[in-house]
Amino acid sequence: MINVATINEILALYKKHGWNVRRVLLSDELRVNLTDSLQNLFGAAEIVTSRLNGVWFSRPAKHGGETWELRRLSEAPFALVEVFEEDIADDIREDVLRATEKRMRAD
Repeated sequence: MINVATINEILALYKKHGWNVRRVLLSDELRVNLTDSLQNLFGAAEIVTSRLNGVWFSRPAKHGGETWELRRLSEAPFALVEVFEEDIADDIREDVLRATEKRMRAD
């Protein structure tokens, strides 16, 4: 299971490249292991109970809109990316994000 130090490295790398933590997906098991570190790791980001351990990051897209990246919280790096137009409806974006999470769980 991933540890606090490795999660900190992942977060620092994304921050260095301009990404912001938007949402954290944690299994009950990992949440218990990180209980004392949740605030320090993820700040005020939304934490959601999930079968998948991952972090949604976002940053402005190069040609407008916004890019979201779901990075699996594991030793082996793996991420999926979605790019959204500026005027996308919130419910449509949420549907795409949920579908992306489902694709990652299936992997």
